[in-house]
Amino acid sequence: MIFLKTEDEIELLREANLLVGKTLAELAKIIKPGVTTKQLDKIAEEFIRDAGAIPTFKGFPNPYGGPFPASICASVNDVVVHGIPNDIPLNDGDIVSIDCGTSLNGFCGDSCYTFLVGDVSDEVRNLCKTTKEALYKGIEQAIVGRRLGDIGYAVESHCVSHGYGVVREFVGHGIGHNMHEDPQVPNYGKRGSGPMLKKGLCIAIEPMITMGSREIIMDSDRWTVRTRDGKPAAHYEHSLAVRAGKADILSSFEEIERVLGDKAI
Repeated sequence: MIFLKTEDEIELLREANLLVGKTLAELAKIIKPGVTTKQLDKIAEEFIRDAGAIPTFKGFPNPYGGPFPASICASVNDVVVHGIPNDIPLNDGDIVSIDCGTSLNGFCGDSCYTFLVGDVSDEVRNLCKTTKEALYKGIEQAIVGRRLGDIGYAVESHCVSHGYGVVREFVGHGIGHNMHEDPQVPNYGKRGSGPMLKKGLCIAIEPMITMGSREIIMDSDRWTVRTRDGKPAAHYEHSLAVRAGKADILSSFEEIERVLGDKAI
């Protein structure tokens, strides 16, 4: 069931989502070769809890395995989504997608950003650039009167035109009191198809784009999802409210990119 949000509820969603952006900006300050994703997870959890919020990823249930053990998903290189933070240091040339969620005042925030670690190749940088562009092309379609398929078509067509793969098994979603609500928001679709977008619909759009084939595999931990061909994947995500004329982005990359400076994509 799709629940439309009131203006008051949208503002509470904004607070939770802006906290995610601030958390990712804290991580941006220290992401470099030699840092581990477990270190990033510790900083994120402390920052979220110090703000009076709860990291929604920690303990998130998995019908195929145990609950998620960390406060962020840290997906390095060929890991598409749901990477579990570990003690392996990041290397020069890596990319790491940090997906983060918060629960604040009864509403959820959810956003993801792919960070470049040290000196990253132009090929990988272009993958990240195209994925981020696709996110905003999807957001442009998230307005009253368009349909859900318009979002997916915009994302998919942009990425495919650059020769990249679009992961289909994992999608965006509605967001509100729960991190994952109806409707599902695929990164592929047909223009003019799917439910009509209405004012007050709050969704998370999150392109997961691969350098090669879109085929994926899952590790034995039943969380970590990788590209089958071992090529890199990028992942960017914003939560937003559907409005007339222009979507209202509730999360933010501004503080992240202020920290990154000229290293931002």
